[in-house]
Amino acid sequence: MNTVKILQGINPDEIPMEVINSAEPVVFKQLVSSWPMVQAGQISDQASVDYLKSFYNGNTTVVCKIPAENNGRMFYNENCTRLDYESFKGRIDETLDAILDGVNKIDAPAYYIASNIIATHFPGFNDKNSIVIPRAKHPDAMDARASVWIGGATTATCHFDALDNIACCVAGQRRFTLFPPDQISNLYPGPLEPTPGGQVISLVDFKNPDLHKFPRFHDALLTARVADLEPGDALYIPSMWWHHVESRAPYNILVNYWWEDAPAFLTSGMNALYMAMLGIRDKSPHERQAWKHIFNHYIFDGPEQSNTHIPVEARGFLQILDRLDARKLRALLINKLNR
Repeated sequence: MNTVKILQGINPDEIPMEVINSAEPVVFKQLVSSWPMVQAGQISDQASVDYLKSFYNGNTTVVCKIPAENNGRMFYNENCTRLDYESFKGRIDETLDAILDGVNKIDAPAYYIASNIIATHFPGFNDKNSIVIPRAKHPDAMDARASVWIGGATTATCHFDALDNIACCVAGQRRFTLFPPDQISNLYPGPLEPTPGGQVISLVDFKNPDLHKFPRFHDALLTARVADLEPGDALYIPSMWWHHVESRAPYNILVNYWWEDAPAFLTSGMNALYMAMLGIRDKSPHERQAWKHIFNHYIFDGPEQSNTHIPVEARGFLQILDRLDARKLRALLINKLNR
């Protein structure tokens, strides 16, 4: 496995656009070391907890409680029909206390709060703990979303996200193992549902991989890149890159920023995948192969491949979609599905 490229001396308000445009993972060494949240954690875990609590407004959130025998890994039961940990609505301050209380206790469960939007639970936190995302966004693109991830020594099993991501380690240590999107088959993705956090995950146990059951995982490891983050470090994860995340300290806090520069009125790629399952996947091999060429022509090669020979007035949905086009296309699709 190779290490992720490391950049030193980057200002959190001046992240280079060309780094983001490269769509390659990069570690920004000590990007957020000046954050008060990071500095509180340098004093002690309790100081970090106290600082975070000072912004907490009392709203509940989804808390994961992982049995001690899982060693922090969030996964499935033996036949992958249900998750092997408990989720419930709880208070964040109580969860933080439970994490600290469980330190050095062998039989203590692990607790994990994933992707909690900061604005809804920690008003004012972003005023002194933030970065600027360099973007060439569409006017209707989503705003960058800042979230906090809280937990003990837990493992988020390898998965991908369909948004660009900068993940900032503010307390504890995290190891990211990343794979390019073309490694999906070598990572043996599991069921589409249920899933931890709503994303399909790899069925391979990275700590004890069964290469007899998952032989192509060896090929995936040849492409893997590793990033070890300490407080103050940040990692850029391009959208669609698979990443396995190990929180390696008894207490860990990560703040991340998700964004997409495409217009927010477009639907998700997962919806297109489900539609393709309904309309293409179970057809004959020769028909699937033909549809592959059609998708390349109309979708993956971009609009210029399919529309430049057609008069502008006649391009319809073959042109880059605006909000009205997106509404018309949704209505068309709904109408066809309801027939």
